[in-house]
This record gives sequence, structure tokens and C-alpha cells, in this order.
Amino acid sequence: MMTTRKGRSSFLKKTLFLLFLSALAVICYWGLEKYRVIFDPNLILHGVEEAYFFIPTGATYEDIVRLLEQNHYLLDKGSFEWVAERKKLRKSIRPGRYLLKVNMNNNDLINLLRSGSQVPLQLTFSSVTSREVFAGKVSRQIEADSAEIANLLFNSVYLKSINFSLLTWQALLIPNTYEFYWNTSAQEFMDRMATEYDVFWNKSRAELANDIGLNKIEVAILASIVQRETTMNDEKPTVAGVYLNRLKKGMRLEADPTLIYALGDFSITRVLDAHKEIDSPYNTYIHAGLPPGPICTPTIQSLEAVLNAEKHSYLFFCAREDFSGIDSMLCISLCKIVVTRKVLPGT
Repeated sequence: MMTTRKGRSSFLKKTLFLLFLSALAVICYWGLEKYRVIFDPNLILHGVEEAYFFIPTGATYEDIVRLLEQNHYLLDKGSFEWVAERKKLRKSIRPGRYLLKVNMNNNDLINLLRSGSQVPLQLTFSSVTSREVFAGKVSRQIEADSAEIANLLFNSVYLKSINFSLLTWQALLIPNTYEFYWNTSAQEFMDRMATEYDVFWNKSRAELANDIGLNKIEVAILASIVQRETTMNDEKPTVAGVYLNRLKKGMRLEADPTLIYALGDFSITRVLDAHKEIDSPYNTYIHAGLPPGPICTPTIQSLEAVLNAEKHSYLFFCAREDFSGIDSMLCISLCKIVVTRKVLPGT
């Protein structure tokens, strides 16, 4: 009897041990599978090492999955969703521009999207004339809609709140390269531009403006004319000096770019006498002083050219025949001779 009992006990122990090993094997297998689901590579970028993934403002969890699928980024959608559910991605949707790297696993990808650690971008804009063109250039680089940006630039109440107007909005914008997050709104973008305006107009530049008898807006207006007169940065201080001399003497600027702006025809390459008859406050052949607002967004080089204008006595300049620039010395000297001869007695 004792032998029988011992045999049964031994058999039971062996059975329990085998069951334990089987259960352990199942658990290990399950654990290994889940480890692979979490940590095995699950992101493919189709021949590139890195790619940007954009999550729009207001996007849902379903939108994220759909966008990942549309770009064919996921090797296994099911494993991604399994991990996303357990890491509560649905409750942590953060819009932005995220840098994905080839062979990322589900854990790293979901942690990235939950973290909000998006990569900033370099937003650049140059000199423009119209609100619509400017808004279009900006909206191609950030999430903000071009219509929303343009609407703010057409909003007199908003512009007045930041000390600008419908005529001076171009003075607000300082063409440069700025760091932004992709999901910047139109309002946030414009508020940033107002901040950058204040940064540009530091105490030193404000003093330079005062030294030449202009305020900040007037500097931008004159700089916009200089901007349209020549693309050669080395010529801009000379041109600015000519216009400042004319302003000081109370002479009309007679600037062709202001006339072209008044006409609204930017295909004009040579101003004719008939063009000079247009009745517009931007017609500097008729009206003395500066026009009521800039004719474009002047570049930093043009603004600096006005603030550091060349000191000379010239009142005229003309373009070279091939339109490659201005003959600032020879032409101005000849113009001075012609003007002098006209006032000499007996000539």
C-alpha cells in the first residue's frame, strides 16, 4: 500500500511539474510575442532614413491611424493599435510635425506621438507686395490657413491693436528666416511677427531713424521704394541717400516704383509720361513727401540702407541701359550739370 501511495504521489508531482512547465512555456511564449509586438521594428519609410509625419490640429486617434496607413508607414497595423491602446494614445493626441526614423518600433513611435516632441521648422519669406501672396507663402510652410492670415492683414481693428493700419501693414513684416512649430495658428503667427518687429527695431535702430528725421513706419516706406529701385544691395545706400536729400529739400520723390504700385501693373518696365497722370496718393510725381504706406515688404538690407544711407549731395540717379543697376555717380553728376545749366543766365 505504501508503495502504491508513493507512486501516486510521485506521479502527481510529475504531472504538476509538467503542467507548471507547460504554463511557464506558454507564458514565456506569450511574453516573447508581446515583447516583439512592442519592441520589434514596425515602421517603414520606403527608401529613406527619416520622414516627417504631420498631425493636424483637432485630429483624432482614428485620424492618426488613417494617416499612418495612407502613407504605408506601418508593417502591422494591429500591433500598433494594440500598443497604442495600452499606452492610451487616444487620450494624448498632440498636433505637430514629428520626425519619424526608419525601423522605429511601436513603443518609440507611440511615445514620440504622445510626447508632443515635434521638430521646429525654418520659415522663410522674402519681399512681397500683396497680402494674398504673403499669406500663401507662409501657409505652405505652417498649418495656418492662408485665408486666415490674409484676413488678419485686412482686419483694421487687429492692425490698430498692434499700431499698424491697412496702409502700413507691410512695415510690420521683416523678411527673414524664423523658427516655428508647424501647428502655429494664423493668430499666433501674426503675433510673432509683431514681436519680431519690436526685436528688429531695437534702441540703436530707433536712434538711427531719429537721426535721419524719420519714424519707423517712414523708414519702412522709404526702404520699400529703395527695394523696388534696385536689387543690388551695394547700391541701396546710395539710392536711399538720393531720396533723403530730396525729402530734405522738399522735392517730390518722383519714384517710378511708387507710380507702378499706384497703377497696379507690375509688368511695367519703363514709366511713360501718360502713367504720371494717375491720381493716387502713391504718385510721387504729383505728391510731395512719402506715400501713405510701403509699396512692398522691405528686406532687412533695404531697411539698413535707409538707416545707414550714404551721405552725398546727389538728387538724381538713373538706371543703366541694360537695367543691371544704377549709374549712381556718372548719371547723377550729369543730371546735376543739366540742372545747373538750366538755371544759368544766358543759357
